[in-house]
Amino acid sequence: MISVFGSANMDLVAYTARAPQRGETVAGRAFATIPGGKGANQATAAALAGADVAFFGAVGDDAFGPVLRRGLEAAGVDVRGLRTVAGSSGIAQIVVDDDGSNSIIVVPGANGAVTGASADDLEVIGRSDALLLQLELPMAAVVATARAAGAPVVLTPSPVQELPGELLDAVTLIVPNEHEARAITGLADPEEALGALLERVPEAVVTLGSEGALYGSRAGERLHVPAVPVRAVDTTAAGDTFVGALCVARAEGRSNAEALRFAATAAALSVQREGASTSMPARAEIDAALTA
Repeated sequence: MISVFGSANMDLVAYTARAPQRGETVAGRAFATIPGGKGANQATAAALAGADVAFFGAVGDDAFGPVLRRGLEAAGVDVRGLRTVAGSSGIAQIVVDDDGSNSIIVVPGANGAVTGASADDLEVIGRSDALLLQLELPMAAVVATARAAGAPVVLTPSPVQELPGELLDAVTLIVPNEHEARAITGLADPEEALGALLERVPEAVVTLGSEGALYGSRAGERLHVPAVPVRAVDTTAAGDTFVGALCVARAEGRSNAEALRFAATAAALSVQREGASTSMPARAEIDAALTA
């Protein structure tokens, strides 16, 4: 089982030929509201990839809250740990251009009211194969939950910010993209950044977009898994799809090389579709693509 302690947002997505510069207005070609948030995205990706998943977080008592809850339930996620609090749900304002690139503004809303996992939450988390964390909840809540988890902790350090030592001490695997790895370590070369991350955590994966992903461990294992070559339509949820699928494969006992290929395949399928949770592949799709 996979547990996710994280954010749930409604994504407000505008599609346009190119993103506007500061002070500029451009015409868009489409708009959509799509359930998202890094925590909910990773929970959805893991559930669709075949895991039993429990999600812990908060939504508001606005119109978006029930939609976010139903979206997770539809993917097969256990939402008994998803609270409803007064006020607005979290939202993400996303611009996607015709190259599939995106820019995102996140407004925390109900996510900002999360203070930590309850005793009942921690009992479930402690029985999990992994706890997935991101940084769209208050840092104090993330740190407290990581330290009390009783399960291997997988951290996606996004949105990137300073990482307290007490958080990193509780992390088993960190999965930044290359830009986040550079911001955390101050090193532009991904290989060097990977080495610096391993001075702080036992395992690390640095995702490189179309260049694939690097894996390293303190035990000395190093891997480079190439990306699956596809034409990207929307990369919004690629990283969350990768992390969710990676943790499912690891929980199933696959080797690190196999798990990374499984995750890269899931991410490649996701970027060929628009949206966040709506782009994520089911297990049968991933298995079929791996054997194609």
